[in-house]
Amino acid sequence: MDLNLALYGLFGLALLYLLIKLLKWPLKILINGVIGIVLLYCTNLLGTYFGFAIGINWITALIAGFLGVPGVIFLVIFQLFL
Repeated sequence: MDLNLALYGLFGLALLYLLIKLLKWPLKILINGVIGIVLLYCTNLLGTYFGFAIGINWITALIAGFLGVPGVIFLVIFQLFL
């Protein structure tokens, strides 16, 4: 077996591994953003009974997407006190 061929194979596998890792990151952010929007929508449904609503825009979706449930709680507290 040629040494160059083995090195090229290892380099190709490492490059493939890095490519897969890089492609998973934006997908995770997209999934978290969708979950954040769903949480905001559910919060708005419950908020109608208590007299408040949180606007669903890109800022609130990012906060809810990155922080999850604590982010939605933060947005609710922020909306109630300001």
